[in-house]
Amino acid sequence: MLKRDYSRLDDLVGQFDQALRTVFGPPPASSRPNPASRCADATLGESERDLVGRLMRINHTGEICAQALYQGQALTARLPNVRDKMEQAAIEENDHLAWTEQRAREMGTHTSYLNPLFYASSFTIGALAGAAGDKWSLGFVAETERQVVRHLDEHLARLPVQDDKSRAILMQMREDEGHHATTAIESGAAELPRPIKRLMQLVSKAMTRSVYWL
Repeated sequence: MLKRDYSRLDDLVGQFDQALRTVFGPPPASSRPNPASRCADATLGESERDLVGRLMRINHTGEICAQALYQGQALTARLPNVRDKMEQAAIEENDHLAWTEQRAREMGTHTSYLNPLFYASSFTIGALAGAAGDKWSLGFVAETERQVVRHLDEHLARLPVQDDKSRAILMQMREDEGHHATTAIESGAAELPRPIKRLMQLVSKAMTRSVYWL
């Protein structure tokens, strides 16, 4: 079978299709079983369900951003092995996207109305990071994932103690994100300057605060 060589236009069309599927499509099918399926249902009060739903909405938008970030970086990455790592990470983030959306729906809430905006901005950031060079692109991944792990730790501390389903989802996400950071570092990630790290923290905080309500 002949292997087709895709042009940059083909890649752009594919990325646009991926964006539409991620932001507006039905919940994606995960490649792994949902960790929550191993846990028994817990009785949650109305306020607890509201909190869990909002936290899962935030995490779902975070996965929207992760999908966009990795797709943008894969588009502009220069080395094939780096591009492959970005694409593999995007597949794993797709599992998180499915799990968090399912849990948010189970809590009776919606995904964020701001997702198209966050996808577009994250894709742009990812593409610019990839264009800056693979070591900086990987450095951006490593720092992003480190911040995500800290963010997940905060959410794990806020979950109702009896909510084993949500906890199982966030624990698996935490393990995957830590692995992504380690892989990026081992692949030659550059350490980002402190002002860029601080800016990333401020953008993340703005996202979480707005998505909590919208």
